[in-house]
Amino acid sequence: MGRVAYARIAPNEDLVQGVEKLCLAEGFRNAFVRGALGSLTDACLGTLSGEYLSIKGPAVEIVSLAGEVRSREDGSLSAALTGVVADPEGNVYGGPFIAGANPVCVTFEVTLEEWLPA
Repeated sequence: MGRVAYARIAPNEDLVQGVEKLCLAEGFRNAFVRGALGSLTDACLGTLSGEYLSIKGPAVEIVSLAGEVRSREDGSLSAALTGVVADPEGNVYGGPFIAGANPVCVTFEVTLEEWLPA
């Protein structure tokens, strides 16, 4: 394992793309998500059938978040994030977050740990 970074993703920035951007800023080529706290305006999760589940806000709370960021052969980064969210009525949903479809509401704090493969 390598360095640890604590960072904030700004309002209206996508959760998945924001994590990738933070890793680039920190110089992490590979990383694990170690902790997170925040909410999304709306959420979009993948399902086992390959469809998308849209959860409407105005504030969708992140109950838990796990995932990793890996470097691709072309040097770009790809984040795979999975989590559990709760909508404003308290309904709970889980699955992988779809990149580009999960805008941060007010703020989102995340802890990333660099992974240094052998």
